[in-house]
Amino acid sequence: MNAFVAEMVGTALLITLGNGVVANVVLDKTKGNSGGLIAITFGWAMAVFVGVFTTANVSGAHLNPAVTIGLAVIGKFSWALVPSYFLAQLIGSMLGALLVWIIYRHHFNETKDTSLKLAVFCTAPSIKNAQQNFLTEFLATFIFLLVVLFITKSTNSLGSIDALPVALVVLSIGLSLGGPTGYAINPARDLGPRIMHSLLPVQHKGNSNWKYAWIPVLAPLAGAIAAAIMYQLLTASS
Repeated sequence: MNAFVAEMVGTALLITLGNGVVANVVLDKTKGNSGGLIAITFGWAMAVFVGVFTTANVSGAHLNPAVTIGLAVIGKFSWALVPSYFLAQLIGSMLGALLVWIIYRHHFNETKDTSLKLAVFCTAPSIKNAQQNFLTEFLATFIFLLVVLFITKSTNSLGSIDALPVALVVLSIGLSLGGPTGYAINPARDLGPRIMHSLLPVQHKGNSNWKYAWIPVLAPLAGAIAAAIMYQLLTASS
């Protein structure tokens, strides 16, 4: 794989397993129906683990435009490569959403609640308040990326276990800060599947809530830039 393919494949794996656990929990007549928040957060953490260890040696396993732009801000990634990484992540997220729909399409048909169908693809706030929702996603991504930037790579590689710290950060964010907005903390994770929700022939799917879509795209990017600046300030003074 080259870096573009790695980011696309890694993001596709991330979304397939992450959105897949949401589908298993919220859609009707699944084996995991009503599994709850714990199942979703652990499922997403493991999705991150799989995506990262699969592609880390090729592309660095960003799998998230917020990570890409944060690394570019601190000079650890070339700005010239940012657009191609963004595109690969978006395509990968759309492919992942497609796979989830293919696997669970009969369960989508059995589910009457349009909000649950949408939840399989993208996030939505538990209480609608644009300013507060933006702040929540901003701060969640800020914390996520700041911690990720401080994770130092061990000189003695443990193989796939090297991906575990990032997965644990995502697990912690989901359990602690995931309640208000569903912790997108990744523009591609929300935008790509939302596009697929609007395109796929999901029965009685309702609208794709595009009025909210700008928040899980822009807030994580802003949070990542703020985290990168904070990281530079903290490391410069140490």
